[in-house]
Amino acid sequence: MDIEAVDSLIAELESRIAEPANIAPGEPLYVGVDLGTAYIVVVVVDAEGMPVACALEFAQVVRDGLVVDYSGATRIVRRLVAQLEERLGRKLEKAAIAVPPGTGERECATHSHVVESAELEVVSVLDEPTAANAVLHVENGVIVDIGGGTTGLSVLRDGKVVYVADEPTGGTHLSLVLAGNYGISFEEAEEIKKDPARQKEILPVVKPVVEKMAAIINSHIRGRDVEEIFLVGGTCCLKGMEAIIAKETGKKVCKPANPFLVTPLGIALNCAGRV
Repeated sequence: MDIEAVDSLIAELESRIAEPANIAPGEPLYVGVDLGTAYIVVVVVDAEGMPVACALEFAQVVRDGLVVDYSGATRIVRRLVAQLEERLGRKLEKAAIAVPPGTGERECATHSHVVESAELEVVSVLDEPTAANAVLHVENGVIVDIGGGTTGLSVLRDGKVVYVADEPTGGTHLSLVLAGNYGISFEEAEEIKKDPARQKEILPVVKPVVEKMAAIINSHIRGRDVEEIFLVGGTCCLKGMEAIIAKETGKKVCKPANPFLVTPLGIALNCAGRV
């Protein structure tokens, strides 16, 4: 993996949250929709796989990879897609989605219906860590996507996915521990968790949860030829957690500068066929 190239591409995507790129009339555009436990993110790329636009919104309509508030999810996706269409001055047509590894056919269909409600044709459904690899280009190792609700992983060998797994431990559990420790609401804990200035302070408090995430990784890579772990997902924005995972697993750990946007971008790249 070329970490500098990954960080450069993600930085370009970050810049597109505030201002979309200029596009030629009729240029094909492709959409990735990430229905996360904490955020819904919609990314648009061009045929070359370059970020064109991005919109996101905090949402609690998905739990452990399952849509638990269908009406809320559809409203948010419609709103974000409409925002992007207005900014770009054109209609968006094709989209890809991703789900936690091992998600059932029924749950995948629900995710598709949410996105289709925004008048997008869902052309690809894939698991989240595999989607992330469209950005990372990992040949050998394990991609671990830690979102709000789950820790999902894909083991790759020679660029091919040979094993996937997913377990219910994620950023929500960090917030619950913080809320209990500080005697504050869940919402306040969420804000503290996302504050870079306080992440060094809270790391010892949430360390047991991070160690559990490492234990999940260990349980699924045991006996497999895995030398390096690649971390993505919003929860991995917590500074210092990579060192805990490295210590607990005994593996080299690599984390992009902004792991939050890796999977959403990868979903869009799969829609564009840039994998």
